[in-house]
Amino acid sequence: MKIIDARVIVCCPGRNFVTLKIITDSGLHGVGDATLNGRELSVASYLTDHVIPCLIGRDAHQIEDIWQYLYRGAYWRRGPVTMSAIAAVDTALWDIKAKAAGLPLYQLLGGRSRSGVMVYGHANGRDIAETADEVQRYIELGYRAIRAQSGVPGMKSTYGVSGDKMYYEPADADLPTENVWSTTKYLDHVPKLFEALRLRFGMDLQLHALSRRPRLLLMVSRHGHCLNDLLFRSQAGQLHAEVGAIVSNHPDFGPLAAGFRIPFHHLPLAAGASAEAKRAQELSVEALIEAERIDLVILARYMQILSPAFCAFLR
Repeated sequence: MKIIDARVIVCCPGRNFVTLKIITDSGLHGVGDATLNGRELSVASYLTDHVIPCLIGRDAHQIEDIWQYLYRGAYWRRGPVTMSAIAAVDTALWDIKAKAAGLPLYQLLGGRSRSGVMVYGHANGRDIAETADEVQRYIELGYRAIRAQSGVPGMKSTYGVSGDKMYYEPADADLPTENVWSTTKYLDHVPKLFEALRLRFGMDLQLHALSRRPRLLLMVSRHGHCLNDLLFRSQAGQLHAEVGAIVSNHPDFGPLAAGFRIPFHHLPLAAGASAEAKRAQELSVEALIEAERIDLVILARYMQILSPAFCAFLR
């Protein structure tokens, strides 16, 4: 299945959203989002001038090969513009593959593993009282996570505070809005906002020193580009986190982990393993999380469906 055309679509009133559409000789097409907030047209140009010419004639099924080609083929790698463009290609190609298979995409990636996803509401107001009222409105709608931002006395405007209610759009003008900032006034005001919210709604807090780096557990199967990227960022100091261990159901990345001096745990799962066998493997992962004091688990292309019990443990 050859790629015969691709085009960039920039649309929507009020701001730019960038979509990549890839078309194949079979008649199937796929779309991927390439929006980079505030710098949308730079990604549109990158796709049009540098990426699309490299896609024409390639096999749309070779998703991994195309990803590696676009990522490694550029002299200057990474960065938000490059990675937004590559992400759009990756998403569009997976869209095509799912359509060719006649399945929802999540079925090709191991099936659904969640019944829902937690999202947060952006409650903002001109002052503390208005902000608290907006928090109340989100609570009544069933939100479990709410971001609260309030106007700061003595400051003409504050990032995150606008006339928008029930949503917040940072792209509120043709050019980025410039706010005059005062750390002193902000630090004086925020504890008062937190106190008002705590008294009205109750609040359980967990405070962590900024100097402490969260410990990560990376879980991976046989596709390594996510793992490689995370390990490089960790080694380069680009992640404010410490990789405590790597878990895989395959042994392939043991040497890579050794090169980074990170413990590697091969916890195999045979093809077609029973639910009992999968749960036993997950219990081993849970024990490892406890032993290594892991704060966050990252699924770096871990191609297994997580059980409800394991998801509940990770919460």
